[in-house]
Amino acid sequence: MGKRRPSGDGMVRKREDGRWEGRIVVGHKKNGGSIFRYLSAETQKELMKQLHRSIEEYRGIDLSEDSKMPLGQWLDRWLEKYIAPTVRETTLRNYRKLIDSYLRPRLGEKSVCKISPADVRGLYRELLQNGRVREHPRYGYRLSGCTVRKLHGVFRQAMDAAARECLTARNPTDGVTLPRKKATPKQVLNDEQLDRFLEEIKKDEIWYDFFYTELTTGLRRGEICGLRWTDFQMGKGTLAIRRTVHQKPGGGLSVGEPKTGQGSRVITLPPSTAQLLAERQRRSVSQWIFHTPLCPEQPVHPGSAYRRMKELLIQARLPSIRFHDLRHTFATHALASGMDAKTLSGILGHTKASFTLDTYTHVTGDMQRRAAEIVGDFMIEMLGDDLKP
Repeated sequence: MGKRRPSGDGMVRKREDGRWEGRIVVGHKKNGGSIFRYLSAETQKELMKQLHRSIEEYRGIDLSEDSKMPLGQWLDRWLEKYIAPTVRETTLRNYRKLIDSYLRPRLGEKSVCKISPADVRGLYRELLQNGRVREHPRYGYRLSGCTVRKLHGVFRQAMDAAARECLTARNPTDGVTLPRKKATPKQVLNDEQLDRFLEEIKKDEIWYDFFYTELTTGLRRGEICGLRWTDFQMGKGTLAIRRTVHQKPGGGLSVGEPKTGQGSRVITLPPSTAQLLAERQRRSVSQWIFHTPLCPEQPVHPGSAYRRMKELLIQARLPSIRFHDLRHTFATHALASGMDAKTLSGILGHTKASFTLDTYTHVTGDMQRRAAEIVGDFMIEMLGDDLKP
């Protein structure tokens, strides 16, 4: 076996057509052979500039033979090796959908080591302007900035892993400007609407306990569907969130861990909710706090809960909100009633209290205005009418 050439070593020659061509060593094969990067230019001076830039780019980099594999093949390997063992089935499915819909059709055949920041910028620009590839039945539907940002999160992780595996010199997604994030508007039931919804669920003996518990805890849909009686401690008035229920592709349910590390938590229930669950427990024949009405051995299906909520909203003549908006309704009213953000963050299972504050800025803004009014009234009371305009 010959001596390995150092990465960055290169050569320059003039081709018969008059153009200048150069190459540098960017890695090595398993047998010790060199992996080259080829460059060309009209003049020797321009070629030397390109070579110097490439030498700096690949300084300290030693690509492996697998760096020439198509991006699509790497993404499959990455999902299987890095992602599948660490995330929930639904998360893996969402990652795969983003890859198959947007990355694979446009960049899947290109070698991992040749994906450039220009490729990434071009991909995002095309998705924002035209959406999917022409062959897709939904071609022409432009992607939202939020979807492109989700795709970027997946792509960035995959290319970070590729860089660690010496498949690319740098992560080409680094430094790419992303579209502005536009959060989905939250729909929160106001006091009057909440009263109407409560009046409506009182008429439903099957679902009343479920929706009352949801409105007083703000649990995620999968979390409330996954509650077992072993999670409820009447003496302490607490409820432990230890699992979440999701629908499998094609039907059936899967039971997994909560969404985040902070998702596993114990919350203190309002007395009315603790009493409601205690009464429900006395007549229960299931291990699940909320079970399928005709099948006590199965937890309530998240899809059934969603459909029933929609029916109740129609009956109450209320806006057609999402199930997650019941969680927003709980959080909004909790903050507006004086609950501090750190306590609410723990109840909701957020990673940080700052995330809770950022999510509910519409409430905290109102709270700040009320606080300012209180301080103003207090100062007038202390210092007299001289402070009045």
